[in-house]
Amino acid sequence: MSGEPEQLAEGTLISHLLELRDRLLRAFLSVILVFVPLAFFANEVFTLVAQPLINQLPAGSSLIATSVISPFMTPFKLAFFVALFLAMPYVLYQIWAFVAPGLYRHEKRFAMPLLVSSVLLFYAGVAFAYFVVFPVMFQFFANTTPAGVRMMTDITSYMDFVLTMFLCFGLAFEVPVVVVLLVLTRLVSVEKLAEVRGYVLIGIFVVAAVLTPPDAISQTIMAVPMYLLYESGLLMARLMERMRRKSEAEANEAEA
Repeated sequence: MSGEPEQLAEGTLISHLLELRDRLLRAFLSVILVFVPLAFFANEVFTLVAQPLINQLPAGSSLIATSVISPFMTPFKLAFFVALFLAMPYVLYQIWAFVAPGLYRHEKRFAMPLLVSSVLLFYAGVAFAYFVVFPVMFQFFANTTPAGVRMMTDITSYMDFVLTMFLCFGLAFEVPVVVVLLVLTRLVSVEKLAEVRGYVLIGIFVVAAVLTPPDAISQTIMAVPMYLLYESGLLMARLMERMRRKSEAEANEAEA
């Protein structure tokens, strides 16, 4: 009957640990399955990721390897991170499948869209960094190289830099999800978040200054999308708050 309280799936500690083990094993195997074919094309993967910098290098310059093993290990490591990146939707699905039985129906209704949105926004942040930020950033660095200095970046340093930037922009694009979670958990109201948007804008520029290289162009390229995403998060939070109130009202009517 619709008026009966919803029952959640229960199990012993051992059953939960076994379930967690199986989920983690599946997630790990998914990464390995993607990594194995990528490992054979590790050099091509590195060239693709390095293309934004290669396009901006002055004539006669190139990326260099300052370690004996870096020509092999750096593309190999990058292939693994790319495999993890590509397999992330399935990894997150395994996490969701482990957590979902412990959620109520109305919690699942909000959790699943947030999970999908967070994955898509992270990918959007990485794509934004690769296609928009890197060309502008590397062109700026190439044009400001002092006279007498040849720009020749070490491949390991470049890999560490781009992975950090991918992570920073991917997380920065999660702003709408954070805003929605703050509202849905009732830690902060939508009205309060709207009131402090001026302070949020200042905070966003400070965060962008910390996460990006020390130039105004990179800082602005990160800060402007973050603020626009903050505003879109407020809009999403208002819509989901209305949906929650409607579902709560329907639940109260069913219990009456």
